[in-house]
This record gives sequence, C-alpha cells and structure tokens, in this order.
Amino acid sequence: MGITKTASVLPTILSPLGKACAGMDLTAVHDILLKTGYKDDEGAENELSFQEWTQQVQEMLNTKKFGDIAFRDKDFKTAIDYYSKLVGMMSVPSATVFARRSFSYLMNGQSELALRDAMQAQVCMPEWPTAFYLQALALSKLGMETDAQDMLNDGATFEAKKQNSWRG
Repeated sequence: MGITKTASVLPTILSPLGKACAGMDLTAVHDILLKTGYKDDEGAENELSFQEWTQQVQEMLNTKKFGDIAFRDKDFKTAIDYYSKLVGMMSVPSATVFARRSFSYLMNGQSELALRDAMQAQVCMPEWPTAFYLQALALSKLGMETDAQDMLNDGATFEAKKQNSWRG
C-alpha cells in the first residue's frame, strides 16, 4: 500500500559504548565495561572510613573481587551471584556493580532484571551515559525499540555534556 517504515535516527555523536549498544554488539559492550572498570564511580560517596575496616569489609572486597573475576571470564551466572551478594553488603550502592550485573543479566537472557539494574545504576549516577546505554540494550531485547532509542539519545546527550565539560 506504499506504507514505509521510517528508520530510527541515531544521535550524531555516540561514544564507543553508545555505538556498541546501538548495534547490539554485546562483545564490545563487555570489553568496554571491563576496560572502564570502576573509574566512573570515583568521586561517588563510597569511600570507607578507617573505623569501618572490619571483617565484613574484607568479605565485601573479596565478594567484589570474585564477581569481577567471573565478569572478566564471562561467567555471567557466577558474576550475578557475587554482585547480588555484594549489593546486599554495600552501605553505598555502586553504579558500576549495578551496570555489570545488568549486563550479566542480559547475557543470561534476563532482560527485565537487566533493565531494573540499569535503572538502579542511573539512580546512583543520574547523568552516567553507561546507565542509559544499558537501559537501551535491555529495552531493545524486550522489543521496546522506541524507548530504547530514547535511552540511546539520552545517553548520547549526557556523553556530549560530559565531553564539553572536559574541554571547557
């Protein structure tokens, strides 16, 4: 009948993470999350005072380490288990832990849980592009393409804002 479907318009500037999420390139997303590590959490209120350095803190650090090892090794089920335990132990939530668990849920076909954790990462860091990009991935896996595109655009907007603040 001559009805044409209009293609989604990608924002003009996407970071490598944004491009990987837009292209549903999960291998590239994993590589970028690994390389980024926890540096985006720096400056967040997650430093521990000396008085808090107890056996519980040591257990928390070990749990994080084991989760990170599982994530690095692409053992996403184990990563989910360790990151879930870690979330229950943290006094201050970590956007990176939620992002890594979100990606792990995606890799295990649990898109709803991935979306929830990507949203939690955004709560921790409201203007963190990674949180928006992971939400876009989850929404896309859930068949919500319009919402996924909106999240990609929001991520790109915050990415550009971040880039401009570094220059100025």
